[in-house]
Parts: sequence; structure tokens; C-alpha cells
Amino acid sequence: MKRILSIDGGGIRGIIPGMVVVSLDERIKRFTNNPDAHIADYFEFFAGTSTGGLLIALLLCPDVENSNRPKYTAKQALDIYLEHGTEIFTTSSWRRFLNQFGLLAELYDEKVLEKTVNDYVGDIKLSQLIKPCLMTAYNIELRKNHLFRQQKAISHGPSRDYLVRDVCRATTAAPTYFSVAQIFSLAGTRYPLVDGGVFAHNPSICALIEVLKTFQTFKIDDVHILSLGTGLAKNAYNYDDFKKKKAISIGPALVDIMSSGSSESNDFFLRQLFRSIHKSNNYIRLEPTNLSSIEPSLDAASKTNIQKLVSLADKLISENEDLLDALARDLIADKENTEKKEEKEGYSVWKFLKDKL
Repeated sequence: MKRILSIDGGGIRGIIPGMVVVSLDERIKRFTNNPDAHIADYFEFFAGTSTGGLLIALLLCPDVENSNRPKYTAKQALDIYLEHGTEIFTTSSWRRFLNQFGLLAELYDEKVLEKTVNDYVGDIKLSQLIKPCLMTAYNIELRKNHLFRQQKAISHGPSRDYLVRDVCRATTAAPTYFSVAQIFSLAGTRYPLVDGGVFAHNPSICALIEVLKTFQTFKIDDVHILSLGTGLAKNAYNYDDFKKKKAISIGPALVDIMSSGSSESNDFFLRQLFRSIHKSNNYIRLEPTNLSSIEPSLDAASKTNIQKLVSLADKLISENEDLLDALARDLIADKENTEKKEEKEGYSVWKFLKDKL
């Protein structure tokens, strides 16, 4: 059995899946009576888009003293939003004014985001992350999807390896909010990239395909996916207002429509796919369905709205207490069974990957 943790994009709304991860992590610690247990120990594959990619990178960032263990707890990963969210999404009134008239391509200065991420991950490479994972981006010149694959970075070396801070910069380069990310592989190849939410706001399908392709001994009914969303905004846009506004002024609305449409489509496809093989429970999707209590914009990072996001996430967790308890116990049991099997057969996932690569 292969378990995937997939986290959507959504800017500051990353607080929502971040808190769900913390809640699940705390349950695992409590049920196992092991304070050193970590969410990364209980999933075999991770996927993230935009803010989800940032969360995944922090959860899988290796500790300096022990490269096989994570540097940050789930709570410390969440803190990047609680402690730095307002700073990242702060801009001057002048910059906001110019942006409204199309005199400035992006609303926020990416240097604040870059410094924050660099403080967390430093010079860590994609190949050094502690578990197989992928983060999404989109190449605006080649007009193709770009997937940052940890396993590909290991197998292909510098030509497919990147600094994690550059991966985070690329996957979070939301059009109109941050400038296009121009990054380089460790081999020096240039990539002009924007946020992967333009094609995979919900990266679960990307993760499923990657797992089935890499672990060829497993079939789709062996895969379980926990997909965490950042909420269904469902903003209504008036036709007349859209028609009258300049293209630049409706940019954020178009990003919202595009990302929501991508997420909803992927969720629908996955539900139908697992239902078709009578394994509906293999795909679990958690996200708020009503964002009326918050400002849903991905850059709405005022201290007041962050507090509201925390409250909304807490409500989502409270409404799914039984599900999260059952999921935590299932993850623990699955890990114990896998370890017994590996001990008996002298086999491990990491040995498989090493032999394959």
C-alpha cells in the first residue's frame, strides 16, 4: 500500500491544510505515545502546489545533524504563515495603485518571500528531501508543465536537481501576485516558471501518476490519497463588471477562477476514478466548503484574517474529529504492518528505490 499526502495551493489559506496536518501529527504522537513521531514517517509520497508545495518542502526538509529526519515539526512548518504571512503579503499603497492601472506586473515584492524561505531551508537541495515528493510549476516559454521530482533529482543528478528555495519560489509564483520565477538547475539550465496552480491547483492526480509509474509493482487500488484543500471560495463575478473592467484589473479574479476550476476538476476525476474500482475510501478530500467567515483572497494576510483562518481550520478539524482519529490509527497500523513485512522479507521502499535508480 502506498499513501500520498497532497496539499493544494491557496496562498495564506495554506493555514487551513497546515493546521489539519498539525492535528493529524498530534494524534499520531498521542496514539503511539511517541513524541518524536512525525507526519513524514506515515506517508510514502508527498505532493504540493504553490502554498502546498511550500508546506511539503518544510515538512520534508532534513535536519542538519540527521539527514534522515525532518528539521521542522508540523507546527513549525505551519508557523511560516502565522509568523511571516502578513509580512510576505504586504505592499505599499503606491505599488497597489500602480498595479491597478497595469503599470506594475505584480503586486508583491518577491524578495520578502525569498528571504523567508531561505531562512528556513538555506542551501538544501531537492534531492536531499527526506521522502519522495513532487511540486508543480509551469514553464511559460516552453508552455509545458514542470514537475519538481525528488526521485528524478536523485537519479539524474544536477540536471534535474535544484535548490529547494528555488523550487519554493517557482511553485508559489502566482500570476499578478509575484513575478515570474527565473531559476536554474544545479547544472545551470534556466527555467522561467509560474505557479503550478495554472494546471494542478490540486496536485493529487500528478502524485497518483508518479507513484504508479515509479512503484510499478503497485496498482491503483493499492494507493490511498489524503488530499487537503484550502477552501472553496465560490466567488460570483458579475458579467457586466467583468466586461467593463480592464484586463489587468480582473487578473486576480481570473487566477481565482482558473485555480478553483482546476482543483474542482481534479477532485471530480479522482472521485470518479476510485469509485469506478469500488475503492471510494482510498481518496479522502478535506477542505472547508464555506469561506463566508473569512476574506478568501490568497493574499488576505491581515492579522485579523489570519485569526479567522485559524478559527475556520479549527472548525474543519472539529467537524472531522472521528475521521482524523480513524485516519491516524489507520496510518499507524499500516506503518507497523509494513515494518513487520520488511523485517520478515528484508525489503524496504528505500532499497527498492536505490536498486531502481
